[in-house]
Amino acid sequence: MMKKLFASSDSFESDLNELRSLDLLEDQELDRKVGKILRDIRLNGDSAVLSYVKEFEREDVKSVSDLKIDPELLASSWKKVSEKERSALSVAIERIETFHHRQTESSWSYTDGQNNLLGQQITPINRAGVYIPGGRASYPSTALMTVIPAKVAGVREIAVATPLIGQHQNDLLFAALYKLGLEEIYGFGGAQSIGALSFGTESISRVDKIVGPGGLYVTAAKRKMFGFVGIDSIAGPTELVIFADSGAPIDWLVLDFLSQAEHDPSAQSILVSQDREYIEKFVSRVYEVFPKLSRQEIIGQSLEARCAAIQVNCDEQAIEIINLIAPEHLQLCVERPEQFLDQIMNAGAIFCGKYSTESFGDYLAGPSHVLPTFGSARFSSPLGVYDFVKKSSVIGISQEGATLLSEPASIIAKSEGLEAHALASRIRGLDFDSNILK
Repeated sequence: MMKKLFASSDSFESDLNELRSLDLLEDQELDRKVGKILRDIRLNGDSAVLSYVKEFEREDVKSVSDLKIDPELLASSWKKVSEKERSALSVAIERIETFHHRQTESSWSYTDGQNNLLGQQITPINRAGVYIPGGRASYPSTALMTVIPAKVAGVREIAVATPLIGQHQNDLLFAALYKLGLEEIYGFGGAQSIGALSFGTESISRVDKIVGPGGLYVTAAKRKMFGFVGIDSIAGPTELVIFADSGAPIDWLVLDFLSQAEHDPSAQSILVSQDREYIEKFVSRVYEVFPKLSRQEIIGQSLEARCAAIQVNCDEQAIEIINLIAPEHLQLCVERPEQFLDQIMNAGAIFCGKYSTESFGDYLAGPSHVLPTFGSARFSSPLGVYDFVKKSSVIGISQEGATLLSEPASIIAKSEGLEAHALASRIRGLDFDSNILK
């Protein structure tokens, strides 16, 4: 049975901490296995990739070149899927592109009073790797939510890695990739794909950054490769908080609640409300509905392990708890959701009003559905165009500027014990004693 927590209870803080607890520390055995895979690929390239693909995914593969998906297959998949599916993908792409074009930044510069040039140059990364998970399902939506921000940013080369599953599910994903205009797609996943994209092999060129969610092996591999390549985040299980008043339609929110729970046994859904009667009806309805759903086993595990309803005493307390949880997804299903927006400090995505189901955000609202999880919304943002660009500082000091800045710069350098820094600053000033360097 899912938990019910009461903010007025003396044990609430410890109860909430227990609910939110999840062991995200590295599993030593998993870490060892992933480390071995990555080292092997770094040293042996294609042969190591082929070996691990045969062991974990596809025994029939004869060479790494066989892992690359033929662009003609993508075109064929686009034709195979239904007209409704093609239309849905097109709608989603248009909306996601429109949103992300608004995130673009321009280089800028200015000159100060001494005619010094200062500014910032925005440059897209050259080559990005995108991981699209497989396993339980195919995720064309993840292709859209990761590739489109990269393309809008101006990334010139995008390589996709994804484990292959059932043919129709592959067709849906391939159709999305075709519509996005991609050609470099590799049909394998796991830590071996992260290693291949990070180090490069004889057949696969290394990337500058890897984005996209994945399972335990992918997550562990991304963590290990951070610094060698850029990564977007270390993703944990998906999570949703629903803040509801008594006027929110229960069946609507029950389905939202269960839509998170059906992702994974570790997924988390939390209802927050002041109304005790509403909570009781909500929980009762959850248990009436979920046995009717196809992923009932997964949902049942999630409900038992990590889902809850929290009764609060007032709106202020609800907001305080929401900011403490820092949820990946937050639905404000209250009469005037906009009144709380400036109070929400920590949330990956905020859905305002009863019509704004998190499911719209997953597929086609516009913003990327790759969001900070497990409280990382305290310091992280959704995946966006900004994840695919670099910012370079531009500094052009004039003669007048050098004369003015040489002395204070040398003073600070001397205080740090860095004599060459001090002299490099001084030599550009008018009063530099050249005898010092003789």
